[in-house]
Amino acid sequence: MGNFKGHALPGTFFFIMGIWWSSKSILRYIFRKQKRTCYVGSKALFQRIDILEGIVLVSMALTGMAGEQFIPGGPHLTLYDYKEGQWNQLLGWHHCTMYFFFGLLGVAEILCFTIRSLPASLPKLMLANALFVEAFIFYNHTHGREMLDIFVHQLLDLTIFLTGVVTFAEFLMRNNFLLELLRSSLILLQGTWFWQIGFVLYPPSGGPAWDLMDHSNVMFLTICFCWHYALNCIIIGVNYAFITWLVKSRLKRLCPSEVGLLKNGEREQESEEEM
Repeated sequence: MGNFKGHALPGTFFFIMGIWWSSKSILRYIFRKQKRTCYVGSKALFQRIDILEGIVLVSMALTGMAGEQFIPGGPHLTLYDYKEGQWNQLLGWHHCTMYFFFGLLGVAEILCFTIRSLPASLPKLMLANALFVEAFIFYNHTHGREMLDIFVHQLLDLTIFLTGVVTFAEFLMRNNFLLELLRSSLILLQGTWFWQIGFVLYPPSGGPAWDLMDHSNVMFLTICFCWHYALNCIIIGVNYAFITWLVKSRLKRLCPSEVGLLKNGEREQESEEEM
């Protein structure tokens, strides 16, 4: 991850997953608000989607681990260099460990929806676990680095830890739509901030380098971090509006009688049952 591409790859992964998780949460919320629906068997549909999601997560994790291990100059599965008498590319091993725990999340999703005896809340617990491990890794990731490098990673670590806390709250309070959207917005923030770190530490195409000891850059990136979060909240809002419009238009075309039910359901304050 010690280059621009190394930060762009996880940034892209987290951004895609943030969009995907927000879309899935919005769809589930809309479907739960309907008394009846044209989408017969939506529960089975979401279970199949969750299995597919698990496969994608495992694939992403394996891609990230392979990229960290086998890029030119990577550790190539060698943890300790006995010839040099020192640890080999420990930062790469940090990143591989992070990817590994997200791979475990994917495995948990696949098993949870193929083995009925497993609790349905297991994936949420595994996601919280993966995020706390990631936060712990990045907390110990910047020893001996320059001020701005440490600062941008501290903001990333704060985001990861807060996402873990929100996810664990989801595990305790299942089917809480607002918590799901909050978690998705923080996942998006993690993705876009990975990209920002890449631009700051490894400017692409020979761009001007940032002064890593300039306090003004710290002040600017503080504001920039807030802008990132505001943008991601807007993305969540636009996604909600688009998916709501899309579902309503589909219902109107396929079975117009359901549209009124959907509108009435949205106004009701009812307890959300598990899909």
